[in-house]
Amino acid sequence: MTTARLPLFPLNSVLFPGLVLPLNIFEERYRAMMRDLSKASESADSADPAGADGSSDASADDPRRFVVVAIRDGREVAPTAPGMPDATSMTERGPAAGFGSDPIQAFHRVGCIADAATIRELENGSYEVLATGTKRVKLLSVDASGPYLTAEVEELPEEPGDSAGALAEGVLRAFRSYQKRLAGARERSLTTGAELPDEPSVVSYLVAAATVLDIPAKQRLLQAPDTATRLREELKLLRAETAVIRHLPSLPAVELTRDPTSPN
Repeated sequence: MTTARLPLFPLNSVLFPGLVLPLNIFEERYRAMMRDLSKASESADSADPAGADGSSDASADDPRRFVVVAIRDGREVAPTAPGMPDATSMTERGPAAGFGSDPIQAFHRVGCIADAATIRELENGSYEVLATGTKRVKLLSVDASGPYLTAEVEELPEEPGDSAGALAEGVLRAFRSYQKRLAGARERSLTTGAELPDEPSVVSYLVAAATVLDIPAKQRLLQAPDTATRLREELKLLRAETAVIRHLPSLPAVELTRDPTSPN
């Protein structure tokens, strides 16, 4: 299995492959992370991207990668972070602030590599980052010895499983029904003006991200052993959620594809 050591970015949310993640970064530990990612990217850009045979170097795609992992037990923002005073908390500093003495225990063990398309430093020293989820990974270890957390991770393959294609079709039908119920009389939906994909793994991740579920449910979908298992679980969840919504008097339309920007 392929392993790597990458910067670790814990969040109170789950990132799925193919999904966009906007971040507003103000804590020093994550500012340091983005400074290092920007420097690495600049170094890669200044190097010759082509080899002697004209082929591109795949490592040039790596400098802006970091791992997003969902927090199981801990604080997304340290008590000492700017704008987040907490007089009842002990002062916490360092890369593991808010995550205890053994930070890996605070995180779910399956996360997602994020590739930062843009890293923009603002005048106040904070950063605006736009990243996209790429591959699932398993956390093997977490290192808190530097200015920010890093993790040794192992890439998880995406196996199709049995009958993934047929399951994807059923999930898409259930998802459209769910959207219409959720949106109410106006019937606004995620697919307005666009078609949903039909590739089973893409369907499974899009539906997992767009369905209104709590973090444990989303995490279970992320770490499903294969696409078919994820789709089966989504079919159950969508039918259950649609049944609940059907018995509610009304719900406002929800823009499912646009999550709020995550503060770190």
